[in-house]
Amino acid sequence: MFVPQRLFLTKGIGIHKDRLASFELALRNAGIEKCNLVTVSSIIPPNCKIVPKAEGLPILEPGQITFCVLARNDTNEPSRLISSAIGVAVPKSGSYGYLSEHHSYGETAKKSGDYAEDLAATMLATTLGVEFDPEKAWDERKQIYKASGHIIKTTNICQSAEGNKDGLWTTVVSAAVFVE
Repeated sequence: MFVPQRLFLTKGIGIHKDRLASFELALRNAGIEKCNLVTVSSIIPPNCKIVPKAEGLPILEPGQITFCVLARNDTNEPSRLISSAIGVAVPKSGSYGYLSEHHSYGETAKKSGDYAEDLAATMLATTLGVEFDPEKAWDERKQIYKASGHIIKTTNICQSAEGNKDGLWTTVVSAAVFVE
């Protein structure tokens, strides 16, 4: 069985008169258009290293079956704000982590990215038995998670855009791409 040893984060945007072509252009902008993407759920394998996009992209080969967690959103409504985000929560070595995807309308990139990061961290925290008040703000809970000693890193990647002023399809993608 394939258990990824590394992953990288990427994002992109595409604009075109055709919805599918807009998606293709977003994948190109993210650098992952040459792969046959297979979306998977949200687990980061134990000891899987997060590498820079510049290190991960050269590993990919045209036509390769490539596993990823993908967030995607699109619109053809002029000026409609869209976003796609991936949240990441990495535990101490030896345990698995979480990825989350979030797709939203009307949210800034910061709000969408923070939401995805919070979601991944909360899923990991509940798995690890970290006690927290779910009503507290993300910034407060983030500190609790890190202070617990169980979660060593949280982050996110987000792509947002306003719908094209002329009504062309606008697509945003964010992805966590698994590589060997």
